[in-house]
Amino acid sequence: MAESESTANNGVNVEALLGARVALADAPEAAKFTWSASCEWKDGTFSQSTVEGYFGLGENHKHKTTFKFDADHPAVFASEDRGATPVEYVLVGLASCLTAGIAAVAQNRDIQLRSVTSTLEDGMDIQGILGMDSDIRNGFDGIKVSYKIDADASQKDIEALVAQSQKRSAVYDIVTNPTNVTVEVN
Repeated sequence: MAESESTANNGVNVEALLGARVALADAPEAAKFTWSASCEWKDGTFSQSTVEGYFGLGENHKHKTTFKFDADHPAVFASEDRGATPVEYVLVGLASCLTAGIAAVAQNRDIQLRSVTSTLEDGMDIQGILGMDSDIRNGFDGIKVSYKIDADASQKDIEALVAQSQKRSAVYDIVTNPTNVTVEVN
């Protein structure tokens, strides 16, 4: 349904997104994006990451503002707790991506959202991180995503929104599939 005919207004410009798909079909090289972040150690386990821009559509772009993210470990890890933990940022990224997807899919399907809340939890045995047991994984042993969605739609339609958002989420893909990571020291 075209945006002008839509009765839903979730603040997502679906017409522009669908237009981008059409434009990129004729110029697939423009669809190659490079996202970047830098991180500077400050003290102890405290660091600050910065996101300023990205490459896409064949050129470099700057965000409207520079984003800074403080990361640390909690006091129970003998740290100062001056920021969210790095693993919490992974959960934030996943929650944000899935939730944005729900809004976009709902707009495209002409479903009016009233509220969307996602809660994410993970399990982790820190014996792996601490080097106590090499058989224990350092990362998550599972992530649970729970939604509360109030929308002008049936439960089946809401479940379909969530499924489509999950299917198209870049962060869901990153978290659930192996991603090559190359580390080098300059």
